[in-house]
Amino acid sequence: MTVRTTFLHRALVALCAFVLSCGLLSGQGLSRRCEHRTVRFQKMDREYYLYIPASMKPGAALVIALHGHGGQAEDMPAALLTTADKGGFALCVPQGIIGPEGHPGWNVGYPFQKGMKSDDVAFICFLAKKLQKEFGLSRSDAFLTGMSNGGEMCYLTAMRAPETFKAIASIAGLTMEWMARDLSYRKPVHFMEVHGTEDHVSEWLGDPEDKGGWGAYLPVPVAVGRIVAANGCLYEQVEELPQKEGRHPVTLYRFTDGKPAANGGAPAEVWLYKVQGGGHSWANGDMDTFGLIWEFFSRFID
Repeated sequence: MTVRTTFLHRALVALCAFVLSCGLLSGQGLSRRCEHRTVRFQKMDREYYLYIPASMKPGAALVIALHGHGGQAEDMPAALLTTADKGGFALCVPQGIIGPEGHPGWNVGYPFQKGMKSDDVAFICFLAKKLQKEFGLSRSDAFLTGMSNGGEMCYLTAMRAPETFKAIASIAGLTMEWMARDLSYRKPVHFMEVHGTEDHVSEWLGDPEDKGGWGAYLPVPVAVGRIVAANGCLYEQVEELPQKEGRHPVTLYRFTDGKPAANGGAPAEVWLYKVQGGGHSWANGDMDTFGLIWEFFSRFID
């Protein structure tokens, strides 16, 4: 039996993994603690949640976080809010629109998304600039993260609009084969990937034959390697994270000393967290995923 048979299977597996691993806090999630907003873009009303921590100072950073295929912005992990409180950054969680297959998500060129009119890269870039201006946020310190379908958006944005986000973190995301053939990394970009080796929704070893119906996609090490090469990283450091009892071991591969990601900026880095035996999730049971995402982002704040 092929593990990834239909887009419905991926949505169901992702939802189950999400509920089991993300630790949603009843009554304390985004829908209760964030402002629900709507903005008009490309003749569509687009929704998003916005969280401004009490500790936030003028010129603070902005983090945009993207849900997976079939997901809802309001169901994103409440731990994101805790991280925003600690880091003092503004958090924006947009909602994907309903695609031709009837599920909300981000337009990354899946075969069943043919005819989908939304340019979601343009949307999140527009949203970042709008919020930076409206709330007096830093014009340079915007960051992007996302899981699964949101992770695919991270790769796509890194290729299409690397100037908008200072650093990008994909969780269980993929580089679709069409992206690798049609697009390139036109400038260095700070990038992070977290991925389980037993993720049978977004396979570690890729899906070159498109068995799952999502379109062919690259193995995770190859996808990350493309960014390492484009960044011109010269060195690799390997670190084993302290293993939590009963959880999967995690290895961090840090690729460093790349070309500056911006004029006068820090040398580009790529971090790959390999969760040995991990499945399709944010992996925050195996590691402090949200804290580590912010640790990565904050290294590059002006």
